[in-house]
Amino acid sequence: MDMTQVKTSKTSLLNGIRDLSWEDRSVPAPGPFEVRVQVQRIGVCGSDVHYYTHGRIGGFVVEAPLVLGHEVSGTVEAVGEGVTRLKVGDRVALEPGIPCRKCAYCKTGHYNLCPSMHFMATPPVDGALSEWVIWPEDFTFAIPDSMSLDSAALLEPLAVGVWAARRGGVKMGDSVAVIGAGPIGCTTLQAAKAAGATTIIAVDLEDFRLDLARQLGATHTINARTEDPVQRIREITSGLTGLPISHGGVDVAFETAGSVPTCRMSLEAPRPGGVTVLVGLPPVPEVALDIVSAASRETDIRGIFRYANCYPAAIGLVASGAVNLDILVTQRFDFGNTPEAFVFADTERARSMKVMIDVSK
Repeated sequence: MDMTQVKTSKTSLLNGIRDLSWEDRSVPAPGPFEVRVQVQRIGVCGSDVHYYTHGRIGGFVVEAPLVLGHEVSGTVEAVGEGVTRLKVGDRVALEPGIPCRKCAYCKTGHYNLCPSMHFMATPPVDGALSEWVIWPEDFTFAIPDSMSLDSAALLEPLAVGVWAARRGGVKMGDSVAVIGAGPIGCTTLQAAKAAGATTIIAVDLEDFRLDLARQLGATHTINARTEDPVQRIREITSGLTGLPISHGGVDVAFETAGSVPTCRMSLEAPRPGGVTVLVGLPPVPEVALDIVSAASRETDIRGIFRYANCYPAAIGLVASGAVNLDILVTQRFDFGNTPEAFVFADTERARSMKVMIDVSK
């Protein structure tokens, strides 16, 4: 190794629940088909906060110091042998999952299901809350000059939304309900709109999130604190179709909040013959659901796990103006204030959409 090419990278480490510290790590020169990226923006994801506050998500347990952060953008600082798509100085977004590229899932385009997936900030794999990272060229994407580094970092949650819309089969003229208007809900809403949905219903508990959802294209908003969301969804959609309220419902319902009540709600929201897409992950492995009702209404229930082949589409949607990601950033913190950023993201959810960390500061 050429030691003159080694960088010392200030890195944030999660040592235990609500325990963040700093460490200087050596980052080598990029190897063949790799690039070294100077990290500039990291979005704080709900999963990052969950590891910070609970030390685990399901079977993924933080058993050793872990670097968080998987919503990443930056600038290419060095390229390895064989790199042809990228050059030094390119502004880029990093797709945070690296599959094996060899298994049956990878070869059929479903690499998100690869059993050997190496995904940032998922124990024991480190994330990108560091000044420099090494990443494969084929999962590093140049962004247009018109795109901000904030938006580039948020291509990751947009990729989830694009995948959700694809899994839901959203088409022109469809009605959709997005149950949970957080960052994933707002990217899913915009992806569904771009796919052709014309009646877009957003459900949440916070008015500020519903106001933002309306700015992003929601045609109707429902605060679940004051209205019965399922009843209201059926009223809205039966008025469009002329069917009785009992047969009302959207073509596609997206569960994007990751709670037990919203999982149940998402099965009741589609019309007979409609689709439920489970995007969020509830905090418990087993949820009691009215499967008899869902089956008798011929509801298709579809899960999603991350995404596959969505970054190019996500970049195109932002570059064209069809999707606005900058508007989702409600708070910014300098890299040196990373601990404060996590405290804020944990304790101020009622007034926060997306917390962004500026690693260049």
